[in-house]
Amino acid sequence: METPDTATVVIRLDALRREHRELDEEISRRVIDLAEDELTIKRMKKRKLQLKDCIARLESALIPDEPA
Repeated sequence: METPDTATVVIRLDALRREHRELDEEISRRVIDLAEDELTIKRMKKRKLQLKDCIARLESALIPDEPA
């Protein structure tokens, strides 16, 4: 399995962060509107957590390993 180069990881991180931020904003708008479907909000929050985990993994991959 190939390891992605740093530029590819940075581009992917940017896209994930943007999607995470957009989901956060959309969730906030929908929570304010009490008539919104609760299941939709739960699904959006779950996706947001998945994005956060993926961002953390990619950020970790950008940190070079230090010899022991």
